[in-house]
Amino acid sequence: MGGCFPCTRPPKSDEKDQIPPTSEKLKSKSSVDLKKQSSLNENQISSSASGRIAAQTFTFRELAAATRNFRADCLLGEGGFGRVYKGRLESSNQVVAIKQLDRNGLQGNREFLVEVLMLSLLHHPNLVNLIGYCADGDQRLLVYEYMALGSLEDHLHEPSPDKKRLDWSTRMKIAAGAAKGLEYLHDTASPPVIYRDLKCSNILLDEDYNPKLSDFGLAKLGPVGDNTHVSTRVMGTYGYCAPEYAMTGQLTLKSDVYSFGVVLLELITGRRAIDNSRAAGEHNLVAWARPLFRDRRKFSQMADPMLLGHYPARGLYQALAVAAMCLQEQPSMRPLIADVVTALAYLASQSYKPQNQTNQTASQLAAPGSPQTRVDLERRPPSGSERDRSRASK
Repeated sequence: MGGCFPCTRPPKSDEKDQIPPTSEKLKSKSSVDLKKQSSLNENQISSSASGRIAAQTFTFRELAAATRNFRADCLLGEGGFGRVYKGRLESSNQVVAIKQLDRNGLQGNREFLVEVLMLSLLHHPNLVNLIGYCADGDQRLLVYEYMALGSLEDHLHEPSPDKKRLDWSTRMKIAAGAAKGLEYLHDTASPPVIYRDLKCSNILLDEDYNPKLSDFGLAKLGPVGDNTHVSTRVMGTYGYCAPEYAMTGQLTLKSDVYSFGVVLLELITGRRAIDNSRAAGEHNLVAWARPLFRDRRKFSQMADPMLLGHYPARGLYQALAVAAMCLQEQPSMRPLIADVVTALAYLASQSYKPQNQTNQTASQLAAPGSPQTRVDLERRPPSGSERDRSRASK
């Protein structure tokens, strides 16, 4: 689980940008007021959501017992925010994942609070379920449902010998599920929520490879009314940040769409967003891919070699088309996440067997991001909320 860090030197900004403003509301089935937090304790967490937070509170002793005193053999992963352990709650016998935040690490009280509030109020099959939290003294721990297969990064970039490689159909299933999680944040939450830290290490997989978005400490409430963006300190992970956000600090829903495009490209190519071990000119995945998007004869070169050619040619090009549109440098040119869900749900629904692969040539298919591809996307039945469509027209 990788940590998060500023994508670039952050502009001067008031720290209150890191938590939901006092005057805004976050709703998921019901309207919940978020009160201003100046310090953190259990009473404040409970009152900040008008007593409606579903997450349980745990003592540090309970969570220490669940992890056998945080033994090394219970460690699942470690990142900039702290360590994650596998544990079993004595009260319910439930297997859980427990994140112990590093008291000297990158995630502070404000980010901890945001994560508790967001995951207590937002619920979707493609968002990780927060079971509870601990705020004993200076200890900060979060208790999540246990995701048996770990993160997408574990399978795509750091597979162990006992892990099977992701096949094409599974990759499209993961991409479609992650997009649905973003769609919920953008279209259902009111105000919309900007995830701000979409990356492979933050996409967790259950035993059936169903993906769930995790780590909401950097999430922000999106623009409301006539506002087109939220101005905030630039935070995220290098290689995934939208260029306009990294340069100006102006955050929009389309910033998430760009990050999703990077993840989709990782799924297609098997390459990391940033990989300094590769040859010069190939360190940055998006920079490497841009010229290839313009040459349909090279599309097959972008497929992950670990797929061993076992992918549908048309499906590959259509997935590349979606990735290319998400990675447009101009935010207004990127699709709404609802349209991305429509496209990827179709690709994920197409069963594929290597022996049924058709002999399609690249010349028979549209280039990603070409006028033909964009028209095809625009001709799909309208989807997404009225809010998204009105924002896209601005």
